[in-house]
Amino acid sequence: MTSESDLHYFELADLARRIRAKELSPVDATRAQLARIQALDGQLRSYALVLEEQALAQARRAEAEIARGDVRGPLHGVPIAVKDLCWTKGIPTAAGMTIHRDFRPEKDATVVRKLTEAGAVILGKLQLTEGAYADHHPDIPPPVNPWNPDTWVGSSSSGSGVATAAGLCYGSLGSDTGGSIRFPSAANGLTGLKPTWGRVSRRGVFELAATLDHIGPMARSAADCAAMLGVIAGADPDDPTASLEPVPDYVAGLDRGLRGLRIGVDLAFNAGTDALLAKATEDALGVVAGLGGEVRHVVLPDVRQLVEDWFPLCGVETAVAHAATYPARKDEYGPGLAGLIELGRTQSGMDYQKIVLRRHDFAGRLRALFQEIDLLVVPSQGFASPTVAKMATLGETPALISDLLRPTCIFDMSGSPTITLPCGFTERGTPIGFQFVSRHMDEGLLLRAGHAFQQATDWHRRHPPL
Repeated sequence: MTSESDLHYFELADLARRIRAKELSPVDATRAQLARIQALDGQLRSYALVLEEQALAQARRAEAEIARGDVRGPLHGVPIAVKDLCWTKGIPTAAGMTIHRDFRPEKDATVVRKLTEAGAVILGKLQLTEGAYADHHPDIPPPVNPWNPDTWVGSSSSGSGVATAAGLCYGSLGSDTGGSIRFPSAANGLTGLKPTWGRVSRRGVFELAATLDHIGPMARSAADCAAMLGVIAGADPDDPTASLEPVPDYVAGLDRGLRGLRIGVDLAFNAGTDALLAKATEDALGVVAGLGGEVRHVVLPDVRQLVEDWFPLCGVETAVAHAATYPARKDEYGPGLAGLIELGRTQSGMDYQKIVLRRHDFAGRLRALFQEIDLLVVPSQGFASPTVAKMATLGETPALISDLLRPTCIFDMSGSPTITLPCGFTERGTPIGFQFVSRHMDEGLLLRAGHAFQQATDWHRRHPPL
């Protein structure tokens, strides 16, 4: 739980209110975060790069603007951090790869520009797996789960999960291609929003797989994610795939509750996870029903083939994204990312088209399901809070990674928005979570549902013992 002395564990929205009320200086908040990073991150390894001088300059500018009444919005003066696949002008952006360690972009990613224009203080760049796929590069030490060092930290937004959970930033950006916002959010006890594909611009963000990549916020609450999404979402003339749909005021709609909403649950699908995660998801559904949600039993389309299709589809798109450096610099790649690219390079045009057709079929069936329900409740992943040792066996046990991805990658294939929320703990004291899923462009409903759940529970207010 958070006390007044735990400033580093304040929710972003609470910190922002204090800054706007001039009860707290952005400079003091930033200095406190930098000191905590200095004290703890040598052990946790969440940051790829700390931008101390830039962050303090941004904090001083925010303080001066707020002092004269020029408040830019809910992130003004708030220290956050971004995943190190988001371009930062003149600042190294490595994407978890040794091959790009000296890459200095000539411009900011659109999401970084929007955060800066909103007055956010960017503390630094957060570590991730190689190229945002499954494994960290062999030459880059991975971040450490702050709840338990023997527990998986979640990929690929590993640094984002660790830094936000450990009180080393008040929110962060992650990306999700198969589960990479949701895995680290669940692993670290965070709230993570994967928006609809195209809701947030991908301009200036290293690709893993262009039609699967989603950029979204990771924070301590649904309210915090609402504030962040409102800043980063929207059309972008530099990204024609970004949606032209207007961006609503996500914060304004948070308090409408769950009463009367149709909540779908596929009991057989949820039971396909391990018993602990299935039970935690069932308990979360009970809270939802107690808040007035109308629970309806539904049947999801069969996803077994879709999960298997995710790997070659992702592989083809990753091979395209890395064509400039692979296979020309193959020896500088780790085995995980290289293996994915090799898989993609073996696919024929006919193989790829069959996958595309099955993907569209699933997306259409899912759209039809959302004519009957407003929200779907599913587990956050295939099994609860795995250990580092268990995850090390994924390469030897292909069925294990398919099981892990089953509740996540299918919603990247459909482009559907989801929100991951903490809903319990394992016997080891490590967090677990579940997801709400909604129809496309209905992030406001996800945030409203997440906020209602978090008003009735306190899982999201528990923090690692650091």
